[in-house]
Amino acid sequence: MNLKAGLWQQQSLKLNMTQELSQAIALLQYSTQELFSFLEQKVMENPLIGLESPNVQLMDPRSDRIRTNRIAQPNKTKQEWLERVAQKPDTLQEHLFSQLIMKTLTFEEKQIFDLLLYNLDANGYLTASTDEIAREAAAPVEEVEKLLTQIQSLDPAGVGARNLQECLLLQVMRREDAPQWTEKILLHHFQEFADRKWKDIASKLSCSLKEIQAVSDFIQTLTPRPAAEYGTQSSIYIIPELIVEVKEGQIQLRHHDSSIPQLIFQKEYYDEMEKYKDKGVKSFLKDKFQEYQFLMRSLYQRQETILKVGTALIELQTEFFLKGPRHLKPLTMKQVAEEIEVHESTVSRAVREKYIQTPYGTFELKSFFSSGIATNEDGDASSSTVKNLIQEWIDGEEKKSPISDQAIADRLKEEGLKVSRRTVAKYRDQLQIPASSKRKRFDE
Repeated sequence: MNLKAGLWQQQSLKLNMTQELSQAIALLQYSTQELFSFLEQKVMENPLIGLESPNVQLMDPRSDRIRTNRIAQPNKTKQEWLERVAQKPDTLQEHLFSQLIMKTLTFEEKQIFDLLLYNLDANGYLTASTDEIAREAAAPVEEVEKLLTQIQSLDPAGVGARNLQECLLLQVMRREDAPQWTEKILLHHFQEFADRKWKDIASKLSCSLKEIQAVSDFIQTLTPRPAAEYGTQSSIYIIPELIVEVKEGQIQLRHHDSSIPQLIFQKEYYDEMEKYKDKGVKSFLKDKFQEYQFLMRSLYQRQETILKVGTALIELQTEFFLKGPRHLKPLTMKQVAEEIEVHESTVSRAVREKYIQTPYGTFELKSFFSSGIATNEDGDASSSTVKNLIQEWIDGEEKKSPISDQAIADRLKEEGLKVSRRTVAKYRDQLQIPASSKRKRFDE
């Protein structure tokens, strides 16, 4: 074995991912909200980059510093951008505290209240037992129960409940329009009611199925999550990146320009800093300018790739855009990748959390890909088409005699779709539709 040191030449072929390629891949898979956050971060890091959006006006303090020839209007500027700052909603704890008369509470009671409120989850349920809170506060359980009852009397109705049953009962006790048997059913027959063993309940209470149906309809008006509106998460709005319009039988696709903020090159800042002869400043400007160019190219590539995917979807799912969701065909990402001559992973990134606006509503791009269902004729039907049919038939069913999974499978067979009863049940579960036995109504 030759262990001597030396120099050798060797040819090899390697794929090195450049910074620009890595950035382009990352931007492609970003959703609209993620891309917006990424660009805002870049604005903070790179003084040569600015953002302009038709929907959002961003304040750039750097540009104010270099525009010395303009007359400042601090009061007007402050009013404009402050009005665009969303008001922070009260938390559940703050909302409950505002209803308490704290002056009447002792120091020990305030400590117990703190523990009770701290142990409320985002839906308003108490996650710790009164025994645990009593041990933590070194107080009698009876005192904790007393103060919990006080919290349960606050708004929103149902807050402080320890389970769904108690949550519903707390709401019913405040409603004067509750049907006759509501409280008794929730208190003594809750599990049987949830399992729809209504005949057993009717026999025990000597009431009719129609009366129990009225109780069920009333309970549907209650909320199982009384504190949901005080959640800490802000609303996320869907902004479609592609828009499809059908005019005179012709499908037109365009990019939603206002969905993505536009990058602006801060030329004034660049010209100002370029006057400096310092090598460090020159190197800094060069790096930041290259970063700006990389980002512009990456955004352009992102937009072009999404447009290509959208164009391929129109070509492969023409019937959907002309006639509606019932005409969705089976489609794989591999087919789209071959159509636009890219790798399948590129298509997967391009459709991730991206939306398209169509004449039939706004859809996630990923929803256009579905498996095939064998038909009596040549070809396949999309599983999404089958789900749409199941949803449509159940929505239009006679509620006193709901359609069963087997009846749906038979009806699909008549439509030329070979779907088993078990597959129907699986699709129904995915649509979050209960079984026929739990959809039946007793109005007479």
